[in-house]
Amino acid sequence: MEHGLLYIMLAFYLGATVLLGYLGYRHTRSSKDYLIAGGNIHPFLMALAYGSTFISTSAIVGFGGAAGVYGMSLLWLTVFNIFVGIFIAFVFYGVKTRKLAHQLGVHTFPEFLGARFSSPFIRNFSAGVIALSMPLYAAAVMIGGARYMEEAMQLNYTTSMIIFAVIVLAYVFFGGLRGVIYNDALQSSIMFIGMGVLLYLTYDKLGGVVTAHEKLSALKDLVPQALAAKGHLGWTAMPRFGSEIWWFVVSTLVLGVGIGVLAQPQLAVRYMTVSGKKEIYRALSVGGVFILFMTGTAFTVGALSNVYFMEQSGKLALAATAVGGAAPNVDKIIPLFITQAMPEWIMYLFLLSLMAAAMSTLSGQFHLIATSLTYDLNPKAKKGDQKTLLWARVGTVIGFTLTLLLALQLPPSIIAIATALFFGMCASAFLPMYTAALYWPKVTPAGATWSMISATVTYLVLVLFVHEKEAAIFGVCQQLFGAKTLAAAPWTYIDPMVISLPVSAVVLVAVSLMTQKAAQADTTLLPKSAPRQRQL
Repeated sequence: MEHGLLYIMLAFYLGATVLLGYLGYRHTRSSKDYLIAGGNIHPFLMALAYGSTFISTSAIVGFGGAAGVYGMSLLWLTVFNIFVGIFIAFVFYGVKTRKLAHQLGVHTFPEFLGARFSSPFIRNFSAGVIALSMPLYAAAVMIGGARYMEEAMQLNYTTSMIIFAVIVLAYVFFGGLRGVIYNDALQSSIMFIGMGVLLYLTYDKLGGVVTAHEKLSALKDLVPQALAAKGHLGWTAMPRFGSEIWWFVVSTLVLGVGIGVLAQPQLAVRYMTVSGKKEIYRALSVGGVFILFMTGTAFTVGALSNVYFMEQSGKLALAATAVGGAAPNVDKIIPLFITQAMPEWIMYLFLLSLMAAAMSTLSGQFHLIATSLTYDLNPKAKKGDQKTLLWARVGTVIGFTLTLLLALQLPPSIIAIATALFFGMCASAFLPMYTAALYWPKVTPAGATWSMISATVTYLVLVLFVHEKEAAIFGVCQQLFGAKTLAAAPWTYIDPMVISLPVSAVVLVAVSLMTQKAAQADTTLLPKSAPRQRQL
């Protein structure tokens, strides 16, 4: 690569990032500014911030690589992302979340849940779940950016990772959520342009849209025997119904992420940054188009990379990553395709796009870890506004350190798995309680509490002892019982969320119905001056 041009592009990019971070810093004068950007962000900026926080290197590199292995069946995730992650999220969750959050005067997702149910335990427990599990998702995002930088610039993997993280840390530390949202607008614009150019050049490289897809369909007879035995029917077809790969694609990748997005704490906070429901409705179209373009391009290019590698080297995409005796790595499919198939200037543009994707998501993740650790878990946080702001910035450094250490320890081909794991945990622990908080006045604090606890415990047990992919990674079952998993098929490949989410919902309803009389008695004992919205 001609690094002179790259350095010029990076200088302009980082200069703009620093400038926007500084503007965020200049306008951050209180904890409300730091936590929810003052609550008066323009809907266009909110939509871009939501979309760029949602779509990260884990989607582009990790899930794009997964499409290189499992094919265009992942486009169902794009459908779910738009219908569930944008339409349902904005219309049915965003509007009510913003209204209730403003009534309660809350600034974070755990604080929202705790205030809605008048339960410090719910706030603390949810903040603890976020603080402990979010670094896993953040590490997946960091790995995605580092893998591309490693491949494109021939840098040391650890060095690439540190470069990404330090840049993000700087502007989140100083700018808070204002700095994050200002930068997200820049990052999402770069991502949109970069992915558009990538999609066009990929089809051009492979002979056009129709020809490229015909070539990909023709590769179905080359599916490796190990994948075919698990249900792989080719890269333009769904896996065999009920097979191991079908369950992985549908339950883990499509449902796990597609439904899990509704209970993502870092996305729920975005609803609180606008001043009214009209702003959320106005953000719908922008968010939908952005998500369609980002995920649709990543999954399509990932699947079509098999055609390119087969024509150039006689290998499928996953096999092409096994260079120099290294093990195949799903997370390297997209970086390898870009560096080998695209012109050098595209490598620069895509590098900036991935930096933008990683930075926009990591910034929101570090911000959430910081507020969970130093605001939600700190009962004295509101007593001194400037002190709260200081501790939030300290929490950012703590989140950064935890994420970096974890990213250095995770194994190859981990990005999509780690992302789906975090989304599944959030859906199980928070989604029934969050939905009931908005729509079911009879839900009780006890019902919400036991729903959250039972779902968290169930999900962790399934991850550590039943679901084979995660159980093998964490190794707890192997250490205790001498086996990768304690279950047999099909439970070893049915995603834990498929079980833990219904458990969470059933417990919520059952316990709430059993404790309604006690909850009503407690309500009658509240002082007359108690806020009415907390008695919903």
